[in-house]
Amino acid sequence: MKGLLLLSRAIDNFITWIGKAVTWITLIVVIISAGNAIVRKTFHISSNAWLEIQWYLFGAIFLLAAAYTFIRNEHVRVDILNQRFSSRTQVIIDIVGVVFFMLPACLLIVYLSIPFVELAFVTGEQSSNSGGLIRWPVKLLIPVGFSLLILAGFSHLIKCIAFLKGIAPNPLVHHRTETDEEALAKEITVRVENKQ
Repeated sequence: MKGLLLLSRAIDNFITWIGKAVTWITLIVVIISAGNAIVRKTFHISSNAWLEIQWYLFGAIFLLAAAYTFIRNEHVRVDILNQRFSSRTQVIIDIVGVVFFMLPACLLIVYLSIPFVELAFVTGEQSSNSGGLIRWPVKLLIPVGFSLLILAGFSHLIKCIAFLKGIAPNPLVHHRTETDEEALAKEITVRVENKQ
Protein backbone atom coordinates (compact mmCIF):
# COMPACT_ATOMS: atom_id res chain seq x y z
CA MET A 1 0.00 0.00 0.00
CA LYS A 2 2.93 2.36 0.65
CA GLY A 3 3.99 2.09 -2.98
CA LEU A 4 0.46 2.89 -4.14
CA LEU A 5 0.31 5.89 -1.81
CA LEU A 6 3.59 7.13 -3.30
CA LEU A 7 2.08 6.70 -6.77
CA SER A 8 -1.01 8.60 -5.62
CA ARG A 9 1.16 11.43 -4.30
CA ALA A 10 3.09 11.55 -7.61
CA ILE A 11 -0.18 11.71 -9.57
CA ASP A 12 -1.49 14.44 -7.28
CA ASN A 13 1.73 16.45 -7.67
CA PHE A 14 1.57 16.15 -11.47
CA ILE A 15 -2.09 17.17 -11.59
CA THR A 16 -1.46 20.02 -9.14
CA TRP A 17 1.34 21.31 -11.37
CA ILE A 18 -1.01 21.24 -14.37
CA GLY A 19 -3.82 22.86 -12.36
CA LYS A 20 -1.62 25.72 -11.24
CA ALA A 21 -0.33 26.22 -14.78
CA VAL A 22 -3.90 26.33 -16.06
CA THR A 23 -4.75 29.16 -13.66
CA TRP A 24 -2.49 31.36 -15.77
CA ILE A 25 -4.63 30.60 -18.82
CA THR A 26 -7.38 32.55 -17.07
CA LEU A 27 -5.19 35.65 -17.13
CA ILE A 28 -4.40 35.08 -20.81
CA VAL A 29 -8.14 34.78 -21.59
CA VAL A 30 -8.85 38.04 -19.76
CA ILE A 31 -6.07 39.87 -21.63
CA ILE A 32 -7.18 38.51 -25.02
CA SER A 33 -10.82 39.28 -24.27
CA ALA A 34 -10.08 42.83 -23.13
CA GLY A 35 -7.71 43.45 -26.04
CA ASN A 36 -10.23 42.11 -28.52
CA ALA A 37 -12.99 44.30 -27.08
CA ILE A 38 -10.79 47.41 -27.09
CA VAL A 39 -9.67 46.86 -30.70
CA ARG A 40 -13.24 46.12 -31.81
CA LYS A 41 -14.71 49.24 -30.13
CA THR A 42 -11.81 51.59 -30.94
CA PHE A 43 -10.85 50.58 -34.48
CA HIS A 44 -14.05 48.76 -35.53
CA ILE A 45 -11.97 45.69 -36.40
CA SER A 46 -13.06 42.21 -35.44
CA SER A 47 -11.38 38.83 -35.74
CA ASN A 48 -13.00 35.42 -35.53
CA ALA A 49 -9.62 33.92 -34.70
CA TRP A 50 -9.34 36.03 -31.53
CA LEU A 51 -12.88 35.10 -30.51
CA GLU A 52 -12.20 31.42 -31.11
CA ILE A 53 -8.93 31.43 -29.16
CA GLN A 54 -10.95 32.67 -26.18
CA TRP A 55 -13.33 29.73 -26.55
CA TYR A 56 -10.44 27.30 -26.97
CA LEU A 57 -8.71 28.61 -23.86
CA PHE A 58 -11.95 28.48 -21.88
CA GLY A 59 -12.27 24.83 -22.93
CA ALA A 60 -8.68 24.26 -21.81
CA ILE A 61 -9.41 25.79 -18.41
CA PHE A 62 -12.46 23.61 -17.89
CA LEU A 63 -11.04 20.33 -19.21
CA LEU A 64 -7.52 20.57 -17.81
CA ALA A 65 -8.56 21.87 -14.38
CA ALA A 66 -11.26 19.24 -13.75
CA ALA A 67 -8.73 16.72 -12.39
CA TYR A 68 -7.13 19.40 -10.18
CA THR A 69 -10.56 20.29 -8.80
CA PHE A 70 -11.25 16.62 -8.14
CA ILE A 71 -8.02 15.87 -6.24
CA ARG A 72 -8.55 19.00 -4.11
CA ASN A 73 -12.06 17.72 -3.29
CA GLU A 74 -13.54 21.00 -4.58
CA HIS A 75 -15.98 19.56 -7.12
CA VAL A 76 -19.71 19.98 -6.66
CA ARG A 77 -21.32 17.37 -4.44
CA VAL A 78 -24.90 16.83 -3.44
CA ASP A 79 -24.42 15.87 0.19
CA ILE A 80 -27.99 15.97 1.43
CA LEU A 81 -28.02 12.26 2.30
CA ASN A 82 -24.29 11.58 2.31
CA GLN A 83 -23.67 13.93 5.29
CA ARG A 84 -25.77 11.72 7.53
CA PHE A 85 -23.51 8.71 7.04
CA SER A 86 -20.30 7.87 8.86
CA SER A 87 -16.94 8.79 7.29
CA ARG A 88 -16.37 5.16 6.35
CA THR A 89 -19.71 4.92 4.57
CA GLN A 90 -19.07 8.20 2.75
CA VAL A 91 -15.73 6.88 1.49
CA ILE A 92 -17.32 3.59 0.39
CA ILE A 93 -19.97 5.56 -1.52
CA ASP A 94 -17.17 7.57 -3.16
CA ILE A 95 -15.35 4.36 -4.16
CA VAL A 96 -18.55 2.99 -5.74
CA GLY A 97 -19.13 6.29 -7.56
CA VAL A 98 -15.59 6.44 -8.93
CA VAL A 99 -15.38 2.75 -9.93
CA PHE A 100 -18.84 2.34 -11.46
CA PHE A 101 -19.61 5.81 -12.79
CA MET A 102 -16.68 8.22 -13.08
CA LEU A 103 -13.95 5.92 -14.44
CA PRO A 104 -16.16 4.08 -16.98
CA ALA A 105 -17.58 7.38 -18.27
CA CYS A 106 -14.11 8.95 -18.55
CA LEU A 107 -12.67 5.86 -20.28
CA LEU A 108 -15.55 5.84 -22.76
CA ILE A 109 -15.09 9.55 -23.53
CA VAL A 110 -11.34 9.09 -24.08
CA TYR A 111 -11.95 6.05 -26.29
CA LEU A 112 -14.59 7.82 -28.40
CA SER A 113 -12.74 11.14 -28.65
CA ILE A 114 -9.43 9.84 -30.00
CA PRO A 115 -10.79 9.07 -33.53
CA PHE A 116 -12.60 12.45 -33.38
CA VAL A 117 -9.23 14.21 -32.77
CA GLU A 118 -7.40 12.04 -35.29
CA LEU A 119 -9.91 12.84 -38.04
CA ALA A 120 -9.67 16.58 -37.32
CA PHE A 121 -5.86 16.37 -37.45
CA VAL A 122 -5.63 14.27 -40.63
CA THR A 123 -8.16 16.38 -42.54
CA GLY A 124 -6.78 19.67 -41.22
CA GLU A 125 -10.27 20.62 -40.05
CA GLN A 126 -10.76 24.37 -39.87
CA SER A 127 -13.42 26.42 -38.18
CA SER A 128 -16.37 27.18 -40.42
CA ASN A 129 -16.04 30.86 -39.47
CA SER A 130 -14.12 33.14 -41.78
CA GLY A 131 -10.57 33.52 -40.44
CA GLY A 132 -11.22 30.81 -37.86
CA LEU A 133 -8.64 28.47 -36.35
CA ILE A 134 -7.74 24.84 -36.88
CA ARG A 135 -9.85 22.52 -34.73
CA TRP A 136 -7.66 19.59 -33.71
CA PRO A 137 -5.87 21.35 -30.80
CA VAL A 138 -9.15 22.13 -29.05
CA LYS A 139 -10.48 18.64 -29.77
CA LEU A 140 -7.28 17.17 -28.32
CA LEU A 141 -8.19 18.78 -24.99
CA ILE A 142 -11.05 16.28 -24.63
CA PRO A 143 -9.00 13.05 -24.34
CA VAL A 144 -6.21 14.85 -22.46
CA GLY A 145 -8.60 16.37 -19.91
CA PHE A 146 -10.48 13.12 -19.33
CA SER A 147 -7.22 11.15 -19.11
CA LEU A 148 -6.13 13.49 -16.32
CA LEU A 149 -9.49 12.89 -14.64
CA ILE A 150 -8.89 9.12 -14.89
CA LEU A 151 -5.51 9.58 -13.17
CA ALA A 152 -7.17 11.71 -10.47
CA GLY A 153 -9.84 9.05 -9.96
CA PHE A 154 -7.20 6.33 -9.63
CA SER A 155 -5.29 8.45 -7.09
CA HIS A 156 -8.51 9.08 -5.16
CA LEU A 157 -9.30 5.36 -5.06
CA ILE A 158 -5.87 4.64 -3.58
CA LYS A 159 -6.42 7.25 -0.86
CA CYS A 160 -9.92 5.94 -0.12
CA ILE A 161 -8.71 2.35 0.24
CA ALA A 162 -5.81 3.50 2.43
CA PHE A 163 -8.29 5.36 4.64
CA LEU A 164 -10.47 2.26 4.98
CA LYS A 165 -7.35 0.28 5.97
CA GLY A 166 -6.57 2.94 8.60
CA ILE A 167 -3.24 4.06 7.13
CA ALA A 168 -4.19 7.41 5.59
CA PRO A 169 -6.40 10.39 6.45
CA ASN A 170 -9.92 10.70 5.12
CA PRO A 171 -9.57 11.99 1.53
CA LEU A 172 -13.00 13.64 1.71
CA VAL A 173 -12.02 16.04 4.50
CA HIS A 174 -10.63 19.46 3.61
CA HIS A 175 -7.25 19.92 5.28
CA ARG A 176 -6.69 23.60 4.76
CA THR A 177 -6.69 26.64 6.96
CA GLU A 178 -6.94 29.31 4.27
CA THR A 179 -9.35 30.00 1.44
CA ASP A 180 -8.39 29.58 -2.22
CA GLU A 181 -8.26 33.37 -2.55
CA GLU A 182 -5.85 33.67 0.39
CA ALA A 183 -3.64 30.90 -1.02
CA LEU A 184 -3.58 32.57 -4.46
CA ALA A 185 -2.74 35.96 -2.93
CA LYS A 186 0.09 34.38 -0.96
CA GLU A 187 1.43 32.59 -4.04
CA ILE A 188 1.37 35.81 -6.11
CA THR A 189 3.13 37.70 -3.32
CA VAL A 190 5.86 35.06 -3.07
CA ARG A 191 6.40 35.08 -6.86
CA VAL A 192 6.63 38.87 -6.96
CA GLU A 193 9.09 38.91 -4.07
CA ASN A 194 11.22 36.21 -5.73
CA LYS A 195 11.46 38.25 -8.93
CA GLN A 196 12.70 41.37 -7.11
